[in-house]
Order: sequence, then structure tokens, then C-alpha cells
Amino acid sequence: MPVTSNKITETLLNHIHELATTIGPRPPTKQGEREAADYASQQLESLGYQPTMESFKSAVSIYHPHLITAVSMLAAFMIYPLFGRVSAALAAVVSLVAVLSDLLELSFISNPLRWITPKGQSQNVFATLEPQQAHHQDLILVGHLDTHQTAKIFSSPGWLKSFQIFTFIGFALLCVQGVLFTIGAITQWQWLWFASIPSALAALILLILFYEANQAPFTAGANDNATAVAMVLTVAETLAKQPLQHTRVWFVLTGCEEVQQYGMVDFIKRHKAEWLNPKVLIFEMLGVAGPAWLTKEGIIVPFKPEQDLLKMVETIAEQNPELGAYPSFIVGGNSEMAQARQAGLPAITFFGLTPEGEAPYWHQPADTPDKMNPDVLWRTYQLTELFIEKLDSGT
Repeated sequence: MPVTSNKITETLLNHIHELATTIGPRPPTKQGEREAADYASQQLESLGYQPTMESFKSAVSIYHPHLITAVSMLAAFMIYPLFGRVSAALAAVVSLVAVLSDLLELSFISNPLRWITPKGQSQNVFATLEPQQAHHQDLILVGHLDTHQTAKIFSSPGWLKSFQIFTFIGFALLCVQGVLFTIGAITQWQWLWFASIPSALAALILLILFYEANQAPFTAGANDNATAVAMVLTVAETLAKQPLQHTRVWFVLTGCEEVQQYGMVDFIKRHKAEWLNPKVLIFEMLGVAGPAWLTKEGIIVPFKPEQDLLKMVETIAEQNPELGAYPSFIVGGNSEMAQARQAGLPAITFFGLTPEGEAPYWHQPADTPDKMNPDVLWRTYQLTELFIEKLDSGT
């Protein structure tokens, strides 16, 4: 794939500008996300592809399930002492259902909270490129179209760290409330209600934090994740001129990643059966730090990349020190690799984190195109190019 740094970085930056400035914020299921999908589809069509747009239903906010949980826990706290064993039992059931459902939600597993949260219409866009010779495998390149809200909890590294610590403690206390109320429904020990006051306070604080987050405006999302969409489209442009030898490539732009990755879930369900020896490469936040790849991610359930893909990237980085590529990790978050791995697919994420696992401008108002580093974008493109070539050659 003979290309120059200037041409590639110009192409990447143009896509980022169109997505983050011309279109701007791209809330899940809303107009901005749809405009970004239309833009991606038009770009793929202009390159000679035949893009497909697939609609699906998605949650509209990642915060709704947690808000319902917090309200439920507070309601259970107030109900518990009212009518003896009956209200205690009801409070226990409400507490246990709410906290277990929230834990399932964080683990990407269907649950009652997911059933009752508001839904909207979203879409994925994709196109495929057949290999020049015999088809031996599929490579699925993924970047998400939507952006997140600029909540206070993401406003600084200190806020984010404090939030991560508090949510761990807070959810532990919510679990304790469920246990205490279950015991209380049996024993009728009055002191158990007073012992649950810390969990009620934790639920109140979580309610305030999640309410603020749910009301916050959406970021323009230059780094997160216009850079990933730009990378998928730019690789599609390069490969259109010279398809791979034995690898069919899928260029996938997903909706609703920021609300528990509904788009990726829908895409895998629809197309998994079509893939031959699939490999999935996820792109996240490629414009400021990196190039880097994830060695671990997760909130409740930990996810790791497929070992053969991990070794492949490590070898590329070792053989090409000029790329400055390195491993990293994310705590309290997931990329769409989580859905691929949960579906049993070999996957890895190129994620522009610092070596310490910090995500530049993550869900912040400052996530704008002027923060992009052309050198980082170019080196990330080179890493991607080498990864694709190595995968196709089977070496």
C-alpha cells in the first residue's frame, strides 16, 4: 500500500473535521449520529463500494439503567420500615432485582433494566471488499459514529478516578442493602434499617451524579471517535486501489457504542455466520496518544485481546520501533472488543491511550479537531497497515 504521510494525514484530518465540526455532536439514536452514518455511506460509495445501512433499536442513554437502579434503591429504603415483614420483603426484592440487573447491564447481559429503558432508532453502515485471490479469512474493521455526554465525572483525571473509586464502593453498599433487607424480611431486626443508611446515601449520590451526566451536552467527539471512523474510511480508500490477496475486508461504522455497544451487538448477530476465520480490529481514540493497543479492558467482566493477534501486534511494534507503539489498558470502560470477544471472535483494539491508561479528552468539551496530532495519526495508520498486511500474508 504505497502512500505518503502527508496524503494520509490530510485525508484523516478532513474526515475528522467533517464529523466533529461540520456535523458536530452525534448523540446515539439522534440526528447527528444519522448524519454521520450518511456521511460514511456517501464516502464509501464515492470510493466505489456498495455500502449498506442497517437499522436497529437501541437504548438512548447509558445512564438510564443506573438512574433507575439508584431510584429503586432509595424507594426500597423508604418502603422497608412501613408495614413490617411485608414491606421489608418488598424492599428486599426491589433492592436485589435492581442491583443484580445493574451488574448484568455492566456485563452486557440482558436484564429488566434494559427491557424498560427508553429506546430509539439507530444504524450501522458497512461495506465489503473481496480479495484478489482465494478467500481464506475475514477482517472486520470497526469504528463507532456516536459521541458521549460531557459529564462532570469525566471533566478531569481526578474526577474520573474519584468516580471510579466511589462507584465501586457505592455498588458494594447497594449489594449490602439487598442482603440486609433480605435478612430483615426474615428476622424483623429493626437495627438493619439503620445499618442500611450508608447504602441509601450512596444511592442518593449516584442518583445525583448520573442525573447530571444524563443532562450534560454531547461532545463533538473528534478523538472519540471521529478518528476511528476516519481510519476505517481512509483504509477503505487505500485498499480500494489494491485489495488484499486472501482476506475479505469489512469496513464497519457502528451506532450507539456509547450506550453499551448496541450497534456492535446487532452487527455481530446479523453477520457472524457469514464470516470465514474472522479477525476483528477495533479503533478507538486514535488522534492524540499512541499508537497503542489494549491488553485488558472491562468494568465488571474483564476482556482481553485474542493471543495470536496480540503477539502479532507485539511483533510489529518490536520490528518497527519508529512507530513508537506500546501496550496499554483501560479501567472502568470497554471498547467494542468486549462484544467481539463475548461472541467468541478473535479481536484486538487499537486504542490511543497513554501508557498509563489515560484517555485524552475522553467525553470532554475539549475533544475538538484542533487537538489532533498528525504524527500520531500517521503512525497509527502505519501500524494498521502493517497489521493488515501481516494478517493477509499469514506470516
